[in-house]
Amino acid sequence: MVIIGERINSTNKNVADALEKKDESYIRKLAVEQADAGADYIDVNAGTFAEEEADLLVWLVETVQAAVSRPCCIDSPNSRAVAKALEVHQGQALINSLTFEKDKCEKLIPLVRDHRAKVVSLCLGEKGIPATYDERFRVAVEMIDLLCRKGVRPQDIYVDPLIQPIAVSPSAAAIALEVIGRVKQSFPDTHTIGGISNISFGMPLRPVINAAFLAMAVARGLDTAILNPCDPYIRSAVLASEALAERDAHGIRFISAFRKGKIT
Repeated sequence: MVIIGERINSTNKNVADALEKKDESYIRKLAVEQADAGADYIDVNAGTFAEEEADLLVWLVETVQAAVSRPCCIDSPNSRAVAKALEVHQGQALINSLTFEKDKCEKLIPLVRDHRAKVVSLCLGEKGIPATYDERFRVAVEMIDLLCRKGVRPQDIYVDPLIQPIAVSPSAAAIALEVIGRVKQSFPDTHTIGGISNISFGMPLRPVINAAFLAMAVARGLDTAILNPCDPYIRSAVLASEALAERDAHGIRFISAFRKGKIT
């Protein structure tokens, strides 16, 4: 399981305050904590700052990569901001995210190709979020085809089924799981990704719901997750799900994490 640490996001008030003050120590602390907890990528998002987003993304990438040896997930639909962040990024970045909208495709795909970046492809079309898994899968197929024709390798594509809250849509989990399974079956070299905590928004005992959904998604083929790796409950769920899905032979990583006190 590839883990993308989600904590450096400007929708969080403490992160927004740190961005306003250019508080390097706070951002470095979040980056180090997530890397130490097992994050493979550190998500950086400054989307609430509008006009300042591009400059703040550059600052975030430089600050994070000065603190940890991890690539960043550059979290923005703004092609200008993504382009500036890619100029300073070290290693292969992950761009989050691309939608099947002509204008965004024309601006973002060349950046993905030219910088040899990885990309999250949302199952989102010109008319918004498709209501059924058949429609979302169709968007996924069209996006994979387009990206491959433009020179992006299948293994650098991460399909996001769009995980919505079950409090809003009772079928949200079932639709996302079906898309994950169909994408993984039809395009085994392509990755599947999702923001796990989205599923529980508006519900009590969110960690319980998140952990249950994560296990179901891993069983269907989810191989990349956007989550808080510092949450011991979700970290345990990741390791347990991997062992149950035969991705951790004999539960070696699970046992090692338990012995080191990383899970309880």
